Amino acid sequence: MCGIVGYIGKKEAKPILINGLFRLEYRGYDSAGIATIENNGLKVVKNKGRVNDLNNTKGIDSLKGTIGIGHTRWATHGKPSSTNSHPHMDNSENFAVVHNGIIENYADLKEFLKSHKYKFLSETDTEVIPNLIHFYFESSKKTGNMRFLDAIANTCKMLKGSYALEILSSMYPDNMIVVRKDSPLVIGKGVEENYISSDIPAILSFTKDFYLLNDNEFAFISRDSIDFYDSELNKIDKECQNITWNAGAAEKDGYADFMLKEINEQPKSIRETIGSRISKNSKTLLPDIDLDKKYLNSINKIFIVACGTAMHAGYATKPIFEGLCEIPVEVDAASEFRYRNPLINEKTLCIFVTQSGETADTIAALKLAKSKGAKTIAISNVIGSSITREADYTVYTHAGPEIAVASTKAYTSQIVLLAIVAIYFAEILEKNLEKCSELKNDILLLPTKLEEVLKNTDKIKEFAKKIYKEKDVFFIGRGIDYSVAQEGSLKLKEISYIHSEAYPSGELKHGAIALIENGVTVVSVLTNRMLVEKSVSNLLEVVTRGAKTFIVTNQELNHDFDEVITIPKTSTLISPVLSVVPLQILAYYISKEKGLDVDKPRNLAKSVTVE
Repeated sequence: MCGIVGYIGKKEAKPILINGLFRLEYRGYDSAGIATIENNGLKVVKNKGRVNDLNNTKGIDSLKGTIGIGHTRWATHGKPSSTNSHPHMDNSENFAVVHNGIIENYADLKEFLKSHKYKFLSETDTEVIPNLIHFYFESSKKTGNMRFLDAIANTCKMLKGSYALEILSSMYPDNMIVVRKDSPLVIGKGVEENYISSDIPAILSFTKDFYLLNDNEFAFISRDSIDFYDSELNKIDKECQNITWNAGAAEKDGYADFMLKEINEQPKSIRETIGSRISKNSKTLLPDIDLDKKYLNSINKIFIVACGTAMHAGYATKPIFEGLCEIPVEVDAASEFRYRNPLINEKTLCIFVTQSGETADTIAALKLAKSKGAKTIAISNVIGSSITREADYTVYTHAGPEIAVASTKAYTSQIVLLAIVAIYFAEILEKNLEKCSELKNDILLLPTKLEEVLKNTDKIKEFAKKIYKEKDVFFIGRGIDYSVAQEGSLKLKEISYIHSEAYPSGELKHGAIALIENGVTVVSVLTNRMLVEKSVSNLLEVVTRGAKTFIVTNQELNHDFDEVITIPKTSTLISPVLSVVPLQILAYYISKEKGLDVDKPRNLAKSVTVE
C-alpha cells in the first residue's frame, strides 16, 4: 500500500526523494518521511499528512546528504501520526528503514526484542525491523559489507508477511541495502548513481534502465555498483531491462487531474493494447501464450480471477469466452478464491488480471492454482511485476502508467486484451470463426469511437451538477451491461463517497425497488438490441416512482428520460469499452463538484499489496 523511494549518488538526495514521493503519493498519503546520511550520521525528518506537508516540515532543508530513503504511508498498524510515520530507526539510531507491506508476526517479534531490552516508540509493525537488524548485527560473526547483509538476511528470515525494504546504516555511509518479498520494488540504474522505488513511473524521469528483484533477493547498492544476492547470500546475476515508457506519461500534461488525463488517454491505450495482435483477415497473434488445440480442447473450465475493477473486466469478458470458445467461465474475487478451496485441476485454465501485477490476493490465488496443476495466464500492465514472474504465461496491456487510484484506462485495456485472448483461443479451436472476424473488426474501430464519446461530455458534466449532493445512486443493466453498471457504481463510490449499488435490471422487483423513491437517481446502461424492451420497462418502473434517470445507450429509445447519453454502436460483446466511459466521467465530475481529491480518494491505495 505504501510507497518507498531511494537515491544513492553524488547529487543532494532530498529533492530527488521528495520528487519521487510526490509521484508515489497515490500509494498512500497519510504521512511521509525521509532519512539521509549526513556528516554526523543518520538524520530523519517525517510528518503526518501529505508529501507537501513533509516538504514544509522544520529541518527538511538541512538535509544535504547524497544517500537517502523516503516513504509515503497508507496506515495499516497505528494511526496516522508523526511518530508512526516512516522511516523508523533502531534504538541505537544506527539503522533506518522504510517498509511497504505488513509484518504479520510483529507482535511476537516485539515481545522477543523487549525481552532483550529494546524499546519502542510507535504502534507500527515496521519498528521491529531496524531493531532486529541491530540485534543480528551485534551477534554476527561476519565482517565488512557481509556483516551488514548478514544482519538483514537473518532479520528477513524472522519476518512473516510481505515487505519491500530499504535500509541505511550510519556505519555504512556509502551503501544501501534493499530486499523484497511479495511487495514491489525496482532499482533504476544511472551513471554513478542509482534509484530505488516501489513503481517505475516514480523514477522514470531519471533513468529507463531497471533491475527487477524477485522475492527474497537482496541488492547491496553503492553509487557505481549493485551486487545481487539470493536468500542465502549467494551472489547472483541480474539482467538490466530498458523500459520504453515515456516519462511524460506520469505527468498531468495540462489536465486538472491524472484521472481526467487517463480517461482521455483511453483511445491511445486501446490502440497500443491492440497493437499488431489483431488485424483484418489475419489470425490473431499472441506469441506469449503457447497453448495448442489439444490442450484447449482438454480444459473444462476457465477461471478469471481478479480484484475490484479488474474483476469487473472479467465479468465483462466472460460472455466473450463462453460465446466464442464454448468453454464455461467462472469469474471470482481473488480474496475469496484463495480461501474457498476451488475445484481446480490440470483441466482448468486460470487467468489472473491485475493492473499493477502486485495485488497480493491475486498473486496468492495464482500460486494456489499452480499448486493444483492448472495452467496460469497473467494479464498485467507492468512489465516484470511480481505476478508476471509467477505465471506460466503473461500478456501485457499497453495502457502506460496509471497514476490515479481509480482505474479507468487499465480497465478498458483489460477488456480489450481479454477479448483478444478469447478470439485467439477460438481461432485455435476453430470455433465461431465468423463471429471472431466480426468482433475483431469492431475492436479495431474502438479507438476512433472512444474519441467520439470523449468529445461529448458537456451533458454529463451538467447532470453531475444536479446530483452531486445525493446520498444514494443506483446502477442497473442486463447481461453484459450489468457488468458495466458494477464498474460505474464502484467508480462513484471510490471518488465521490456517495453510496451506490448495482443491480441486474430484472432483479429490481426482487427487493431493490423498495429503495427507489422520489428524487433518487438511477443510472442505466442499455446496449443490447435484444433486451431494449425489457430494459425500458425496468426504467419506466423507477420513473413511475419518481426516480431521475441517466441512460447510456447505443439504441433508439422512444421514451423521455432525464438524460440520455448516446454512444456509437458496436458489438454488444465489446460495448463495455464504450459504455463505461460516460460513467467514469460522471463519477469524475461529481467528485469535482464536491471539491474532493479525485486522484487520491480517502482510505484507498493504487496497488493493494497486502491483505
